[in-house]
Amino acid sequence: MHRRTFLKYAAGSALVVAFPILAQGRSSVEKLHKSLAEWRALLPRERYEILFEEATEHAGSSPLNHEKRNGVFICAACNLPLFSSKQKYESGTGWPSFWQPLPDAVATQTDFKLIYPRTEYHCARCGGHQGHVFDDGPKPTGLRYCNNGLALQFVAEGEQLPALRT
Repeated sequence: MHRRTFLKYAAGSALVVAFPILAQGRSSVEKLHKSLAEWRALLPRERYEILFEEATEHAGSSPLNHEKRNGVFICAACNLPLFSSKQKYESGTGWPSFWQPLPDAVATQTDFKLIYPRTEYHCARCGGHQGHVFDDGPKPTGLRYCNNGLALQFVAEGEQLPALRT
């Protein structure tokens, strides 16, 4: 193998390894550490599979797609507020979509599950999988946080937020 070919492959391999690390979002939210067995015992099977096995619900299946009231969308695992209803919009994708999360609410990482890189986001507190971020959203951010409805719960304005799960 020629030196130039070797260096090209070495550089490409280094990028594949480094890219997910460089792309990870950071958050100042204190982490909640529970084992998968603890989460499995706390959550209904479908929510557990989405939040901690990174499954995806069927498009159009979430009642949260049609939620129009003022309020906040919280993580279905740990109750951390993730999105304001003011940040929700109809994307036409069949999943609840938002143009921006609340500050420090989510952390991102690169996902190669479909071969090409996508930005996956999780609850910054418990690590529960929420969905993926795409760059085809509305202004002002141009982003679409495409969320699994079962990974969220909605708390209407005027209702008390549940305590953060410990």
